Amino acid sequence: SNSSIGSTITVTPTYTNNGISCTGPSDTFTITVNPTAQVESIDSQVLCNGESTDAISFTTTNTDGTTSYSWTNDNTSTGLAASGTGDITPFTAINTSNSSIGSTITVTPTYTNNGISCTGPTETFTITVNPTAQVNAMADQDLCEGDVTTPISFTTTNTDGITTYNWTNDNTLIGLLDNGIGDIPSFSATNNTDTAQIANIIVTPTYTNNGISCTGPDETFILRINPGAQVNAVDSQVLCNDDITTPIIFTTTNIDGTTTYTWTNDNTSIGLPSTGAGDIGAFTAVNTSTNTQVATIAVTPTYDNNGVICI
Repeated sequence: SNSSIGSTITVTPTYTNNGISCTGPSDTFTITVNPTAQVESIDSQVLCNGESTDAISFTTTNTDGTTSYSWTNDNTSTGLAASGTGDITPFTAINTSNSSIGSTITVTPTYTNNGISCTGPTETFTITVNPTAQVNAMADQDLCEGDVTTPISFTTTNTDGITTYNWTNDNTLIGLLDNGIGDIPSFSATNNTDTAQIANIIVTPTYTNNGISCTGPDETFILRINPGAQVNAVDSQVLCNDDITTPIIFTTTNIDGTTTYTWTNDNTSIGLPSTGAGDIGAFTAVNTSTNTQVATIAVTPTYDNNGVICI
């Protein structure tokens, strides 16, 4: 049963001699039997690193006497001591590794009554602690408008469970959605503005194992998309032999970075070299022929920002 029980034994002596039996006064004693010590089963717990455990209170079906509990823990790296007595108060679960870890707690009940202590069968339960979700750092990318990005594959140092990745993008002008799940495939970077566009990509890892999901710290990287190099249209000039040209100053709508210009000339007979860099200063136009001479000047702009050159 779930309480102590007892028998009262009454002993009556009878003396017989010379054909006569004489009954004497009775005497009594008891035999008391304590129940087996017992502890109710305890629910196992699964937690994330850094979470607080639920309080663990040991109970018994025995209704009298006093039941005490001692316990042992086979893995102290979860944050629980190796042994103890009585209930286990909440504690912070710890897992500094890259895989889930667990403690098996063995509880031994002891029932005490009538001056006698009886030890009962043990009960075991587990506390499993998942590691912190983690995502490895990603390299920033600096590109020109129209470049194709390098595919972005998220990885983790955690060796078990399943890690998934959610990300957000704070600047959709670069051609990437404002959020997504999983790796980011390569895409054509866009920048239709006159300044470099910076997108901060924030990645949140979630580790799932043992039926529990744990969210880890964010990781941030940058996609910086430079605008396309650009040069404003330049007015053509028509001159007479020996006229002085108007200086040609190259300009751009881009307002950051540094834009430089190289140019080629397909007709040097006008008095201009075949190639050059930067603005074209005034020079004396030359035509010693009997025909109109036309020179086509092709200007190539180069935009330089953050160490990335866009032509």
